[in-house]
Amino acid sequence: MTGSTGTPVSGAQATEALSEPWRVLADTVYAAYKTGGMVKGGEFVAKIIDAAEAVQHHPDIDLRYGSVHLALTTHSAKKLTEADVSLANAIAGIAADLDLEPLPAPPGRFDLAIDALDISAIRPFWLAVLGYQDEPDNPHIDLTDPAGILPGVWFQQMDEPRPQRSRMHVDLWVPHDVVDERIAAAVDAGGTLVTDEFAPEWWVLADVEGNEICLCTWQNRD
Repeated sequence: MTGSTGTPVSGAQATEALSEPWRVLADTVYAAYKTGGMVKGGEFVAKIIDAAEAVQHHPDIDLRYGSVHLALTTHSAKKLTEADVSLANAIAGIAADLDLEPLPAPPGRFDLAIDALDISAIRPFWLAVLGYQDEPDNPHIDLTDPAGILPGVWFQQMDEPRPQRSRMHVDLWVPHDVVDERIAAAVDAGGTLVTDEFAPEWWVLADVEGNEICLCTWQNRD
């Protein structure tokens, strides 16, 4: 969890300033590196902790057998700040010093979106059944997993009932520079581009049975 604050930055500003392989998804920057084993991964994590402690700004770290996955955001500001960009670039430098390569696949983040006519009526149910915590002041998400592991949930206001259309869909946040390729692959796999009306913030796609997913980027959200 990040602790310090800094000057807010837009998604565009962060993207411009970040070193590879860091990417902006919603209000967070992500990166992942191949380590080849726990020992090398542990060494990498230890150096990240030292850098984070020095500036009192801390990433979320997922240490796996052959990789380390990182996320940075300024929780107190509920947005990206210069502190996130600075630490991300410092971590990229640490990875370079250790000769670590980024994972080949770009990062992604799932959110679950629920459309509702009366959000206030259903919000307590989802809060309780998932065991989540409320995020009333977060512009990007409404409910979050206290452990920071499971997908976030947000509610979208409906104007009228849609009995013949799914009212729950997946939001997949992807880097802005891979979204076109991902859309093309989905269509080639039998999917349909339902609408690009909201692009480049998000595109709505569906499978052959009408189940929907939104591919989301940081663009035009600042």
